[in-house]
Amino acid sequence: MFKKILIANRGEIALRVIRTCHEMGIETVAVYSTADADSLHVRFADEAVCIGKAQSSDSYLNIPRIMAAAEITNADAIHPGYGFLAENAEFADICEEYGIKFIGPNGEMMRLMGDKVTAKDTMIKAGVPVVPGSEGLLESVEEAKELAKGIGYPVLLKATAGGGGKGMRLVWKEEEMEKAFDSAKTEAAASFSNDGLYMEKFVEEPRHIEIQIAGDQYGNACHLSERDCSIQRRHQKLVEESPSPFMTPELRHAMGEAAIKATKAINYESVGTIEFLVDKHRNFYFMEMNTRIQVEHCVTEEVINYDLIKEQIKLAAGEKISGRVYEPTMHAIECRINAEDPYNDFRPSPGKITTLHTPGGHGVRIDSHIYAGYTIPPFYDSMIAKLIAVAQTREEAIKTMERALSEYVIEGIKTTIPFHLQLMQNEDFKAGNFTTKFIETFELK
Repeated sequence: MFKKILIANRGEIALRVIRTCHEMGIETVAVYSTADADSLHVRFADEAVCIGKAQSSDSYLNIPRIMAAAEITNADAIHPGYGFLAENAEFADICEEYGIKFIGPNGEMMRLMGDKVTAKDTMIKAGVPVVPGSEGLLESVEEAKELAKGIGYPVLLKATAGGGGKGMRLVWKEEEMEKAFDSAKTEAAASFSNDGLYMEKFVEEPRHIEIQIAGDQYGNACHLSERDCSIQRRHQKLVEESPSPFMTPELRHAMGEAAIKATKAINYESVGTIEFLVDKHRNFYFMEMNTRIQVEHCVTEEVINYDLIKEQIKLAAGEKISGRVYEPTMHAIECRINAEDPYNDFRPSPGKITTLHTPGGHGVRIDSHIYAGYTIPPFYDSMIAKLIAVAQTREEAIKTMERALSEYVIEGIKTTIPFHLQLMQNEDFKAGNFTTKFIETFELK
């Protein structure tokens, strides 16, 4: 087992990793930017190293400075968290070259799954269902038009190196193709320095359901049930829950088996997630693989009583997984609390927290790095907390979440708490009647 782990991240995920390391008797190193000098992950780690200025490129994305911090503190492993360098194959390669264990998959596995066209080809070979679409990158708008005729409109143009909705265009008819193709290419090039596009059939009334997986260094793999991530805005998740209200035992079994096939197809090592689109007829299609721990991992932890960060560290240290399939025994819902103004198009709201009162009681968990007097910097992601409610049934979990949200007081900034509170009271949400398009028609009062 590792003696000292450097956490190459910030905020709540850095604090989350530090807590598990301390429970495992592992020393921790926090790295931080000048903007995060007062952050809790800096205070709670055994050692802390400032690695640069506020901008991510000068700090949390600066590989030489992170490696230097690992070297001077004698860290024998690096945990990347999520975001920043978590899915950077080059960073994983450098860690391996310098004899520091990257807690996650190796660079080769990331490359296989990071490029969406390669990932899709890999899944087809593994027998995992994929959305009908182009076999490779589109060479021209004429090819796109011809392919769309065969697939049938509507279709999606997607950036091969994409994420977060960048370089993605929905095309309903042939007359829209040329403009959509050009704008998607331009946005993809600007966002990812890669203008490659591919095409998929647009799945109408979809659910976004993902399967949590784990694989070890010995070819074993298992899945740890599903999460429903359909409540999202502009392809960014807002609420996640497990189990999905749309799921049946038969669908869970089929999707779980497909996820294990996908995991074994690349000899995946670590925890990760296979993301699927599921249509209204419960047909499911591979969307992508996240080769890291996810923001919403705590939802799974609550329904199966399983520390995924601990499992991730153990797998990186060469331990085996049990190989069993986990079924949810409780129901958990997570609301992402963002420093954003939901009444003003979710505009970011950084600033100083003047008052903070956190909810508690049975069935409530908060993963957060904020405190009264803390100033939220404007340089990073706006998520400041994850509020998780867990109960024996979905109805009870919603009631617990509603109660917890009504107790949550954060003053000095705007937050998404009012949005989540109204969502928990929405009849369609309570009935499980929603798709990925739900928020587009949700009216905040």
